Amino acid sequence: MAHQKDSGSGALSIEAVKDRKDFSKFLRFPRQVHGNDPCWVEPLRFERKRQWSAKHPWFEHASAMPFIANRNGRVVGTISAQLDTLQAPRAGRKIGYFGQLEALNCPQVFAGLFSAAEEWLREQGCGLIRGPYDLGVNQSCGLLIEGRDRPPMVMMGHAPPWYAEQVERLGFEKAMDLLAYELAPDFEPPLAMQRLLQRLGARIRLRPMNFSDYPNELELLRDIFNDAWSRNWGFVPLTRSEFSDMGKELRQIIRPGYTCIAEIDGEAAGFIVALPNINELIADLDGALLPVGWAKLLWRIKTRKATTARVPLMGVRRRFQRGPTGAAISFGMIDQVRHALFADGITNVELSWILETNQGMNSLIEAMGGNLYKRYRIFEKELS
Repeated sequence: MAHQKDSGSGALSIEAVKDRKDFSKFLRFPRQVHGNDPCWVEPLRFERKRQWSAKHPWFEHASAMPFIANRNGRVVGTISAQLDTLQAPRAGRKIGYFGQLEALNCPQVFAGLFSAAEEWLREQGCGLIRGPYDLGVNQSCGLLIEGRDRPPMVMMGHAPPWYAEQVERLGFEKAMDLLAYELAPDFEPPLAMQRLLQRLGARIRLRPMNFSDYPNELELLRDIFNDAWSRNWGFVPLTRSEFSDMGKELRQIIRPGYTCIAEIDGEAAGFIVALPNINELIADLDGALLPVGWAKLLWRIKTRKATTARVPLMGVRRRFQRGPTGAAISFGMIDQVRHALFADGITNVELSWILETNQGMNSLIEAMGGNLYKRYRIFEKELS
């Protein structure tokens, strides 16, 4: 890979990103680490710029500071420090995040980057640092520790092996693993799940999102999501403006048949959203949409179909989660969406990310033939 290792000679400086020139370097640096990795897919830089825009709704309740590590006139690493005021404290202490971690394989570089991020978080009153989050927990998060031999799906990350090694060397410990399963959409439905679904009979209705009422449907999904995930580890609620913004962003690629809302006795009880894996269509654009990337992407969306897909959003309201009803709802939604995926030529679906402690969902996916093929880790450390 290009520039995997840092020479270690020359003074190392860690600086906060302070202008557009620095920010451009910050955005372009990952190619220096991953450029020759055939499994890496460079995120579209305009999306990363948009993510950092002060107008992004995440910044209505959060703040962040990006940093660059420089040596001998060139960038050798990046990191960001974030504080989300909606993140519940632990034992009365604020939890800060780190993210946007990209660095050459050098202990000094990693130490310098984390020192800057940790100091910024201490200044914000944080007693714990956790990550990586990019930028928040409801965005791409976790450090890839297993499954580097396969490209990431849409809105998922990639990382070389030394990242985890360097992070652990700095005193970070595992906080939680996030799992990614792959599942062929033409799986044989488990008989036990079919029977559970049949027991619900006319009580359950499975329908796609109503795209003619898109804003209200988005708000319904947000309400279900925040209820379904409210007691999960690390939960931060999605605000109305965040979910609306996400919906607008995904509107170009989301398809009605790839969505399902489950209703029990007329009440919306759960939902699932699958997305075509747009990473298949952008892999050769090198993160750029100009001068001709826009035209290529729009043409590909119209003329080419992805062969893989990802389920990034799924939830069942808390009061339905326990027992056979919750399992039947989850299975019913997956079963409903998989037929549309298969009809569109999708051969492989990723269900991610799922907490390693979510035994019910993990067992359900494995019963359907799902294979655990990637593992992402959230690390944390006390801030003294």
